[in-house]
Amino acid sequence: MSGENVQSRLYGGECPVIPYFEALSAIPRSSGHEQAASDYVAAFARARGYEAVQDASWNLVIRKPASQGYEQAPPVIVQGHLDMVGEKNEGVAHDFLKDPIRLRLDGDFMTAEGTTLGGDNGLGVAYAMALLDSREAEHPALEIVLTTEEETSMKGARKLDTGLLRGRMLINLDSDREGILYVSSAGGARAYHTVPVARTVASDAGRPARLRVSGLVGGHSGDDIVHERANACELLGRVLDGLRKRLPYGIADVRGGLASNAIPREAEAALYVPAEQWAEAEVTVREWEAHFKAEYAVSDPGVSVSLEAVAYGTVAAEGKAQVFSEASKSMLVDSLLLIPNGVLRMDKAIPGLPRTSTNVGIVKMTAEGVRFESLLRSSLRSELDAAMSRMEALARVIGCVFEAGDYYPGWPYRMASRLREVFLDVYEREYGKPMEVKAVHAGIECGILADRIPDLDAVSYGPDLFDIHTPEERFRISSVERTWHYLLKVLRALKESTV
Repeated sequence: MSGENVQSRLYGGECPVIPYFEALSAIPRSSGHEQAASDYVAAFARARGYEAVQDASWNLVIRKPASQGYEQAPPVIVQGHLDMVGEKNEGVAHDFLKDPIRLRLDGDFMTAEGTTLGGDNGLGVAYAMALLDSREAEHPALEIVLTTEEETSMKGARKLDTGLLRGRMLINLDSDREGILYVSSAGGARAYHTVPVARTVASDAGRPARLRVSGLVGGHSGDDIVHERANACELLGRVLDGLRKRLPYGIADVRGGLASNAIPREAEAALYVPAEQWAEAEVTVREWEAHFKAEYAVSDPGVSVSLEAVAYGTVAAEGKAQVFSEASKSMLVDSLLLIPNGVLRMDKAIPGLPRTSTNVGIVKMTAEGVRFESLLRSSLRSELDAAMSRMEALARVIGCVFEAGDYYPGWPYRMASRLREVFLDVYEREYGKPMEVKAVHAGIECGILADRIPDLDAVSYGPDLFDIHTPEERFRISSVERTWHYLLKVLRALKESTV
């Protein structure tokens, strides 16, 4: 790759960060598939004469020397993640492993056509690339750290060789509200419940159908869980339970959600409904749709529940459709009903902040059965462990198989922070008002890195992003530009900082 500037294909304005985001958006980079994006940014850095270290997880550490006059200032780590959540609307033809994100401008906003945008955290990567390419930016020595698999397991940050880093001040660029500085975050872990499935031959009178819950808002299971939005997997379980109280039916397949850290917007089940009771099934489904529209009139006004006849099914060698055994069906529906979703406990010290929550983000068929993937979050390790113990106890009661894993630590508040002071001072000078300082329920890699780097002073900041982890994701272009200029002023102010 040559060293020429990256050019914008879509955006004709003056924000220097946008062209780098556009270029990155052309490269598929869903979690676990970041190699191409890592290679691209590494080549970008090396073409400009900077050292770029890649590890086996495709994490990147890039060094840019201090500007003239800043040689004695402490080095600064600028950090983001390469991967993104891949969600799309029904009917959108998009392969997140092959296709570029189709960007679209809408006034002061950039969004994508029917898919997630990847502003989380493509913008963080774009800021880092802009810093690497800028000849005007004045700054201490920079250590650009770009990690992988943040959206799934945070494995990249856990496997990063922190011995490569000299900096003890870290600016994380993975936040989503201009004017808010995040200084603490929750820890988390994943829980897996697998319902073993035995199959039997469906009745000849069964009519194949698709039961579907859709039209939900979804969102980030950390940032948006407090809004009490509907979880499509949970709603699907309620409808299936309502149906089993009125008529016999068979289940051939079930699925819902795409990422454990996204609130599922859609879920569906392949059913075999007795033909003579089809009308009753339709009535039941319409009743449940009415219930949900009343319950979620504010948070999810577009909720829809549908039952439609289809021509599909799992077919055995003798030509008979296969469905779950009654025991397997019962265990599945019970699991959909009982595995908890939503806020478990609010923080008593910080108004409006969840302290502990769970989210069933994925339900899918596997060779072992139906696998549920939940993400648990808490700012207290004891409450996280207690929620996990309840998940395990629930599995024993239901009879499914339980696993736990992918724990990551919370990010505790630091009482004395020179970096926080600089961010606050620069913001008040520039905007004439104080900056908000907050903790966040979502997981941020600052927790993992602070756990592994002694005496790390970290903050998290970013421009306005909305509806992340959904196809309605968008960012405010003017906020991206303001944040760029603010970041440059913070880096200049760090010239005199000590740690």
